[in-house]
Amino acid sequence: MITPLYFLMIIALTLFLFGIIIFISGAVILILRVSGRQVKVLATQTANLAQKGVTDNIPGLVGNATSLLEALNQLLRTTAGIGGFLTILGVLLIAAACWLVIQLYPVWS
Repeated sequence: MITPLYFLMIIALTLFLFGIIIFISGAVILILRVSGRQVKVLATQTANLAQKGVTDNIPGLVGNATSLLEALNQLLRTTAGIGGFLTILGVLLIAAACWLVIQLYPVWS
């Protein structure tokens, strides 16, 4: 039979595991997605496209390239925000699990 103490320890373990998973996924998003190779290639190609539009005097091409760069910048900020949020949430879940175990330790022993 599961006692309330065992139930709280299961909750603490679950919080800890979810915290680790969320922290790692946030770190992976921050490391891989924000500084990804595809994003750098797209930014470089868009800048080259804008320069060609200025050189060839094509205002529509410059405007579209500028819009693309702004959208790319917004994408990077959103991805960094999501990664940062997940990382902080993971740390908070791990801290909550540790706090719960510390509160249960005097009762356990």
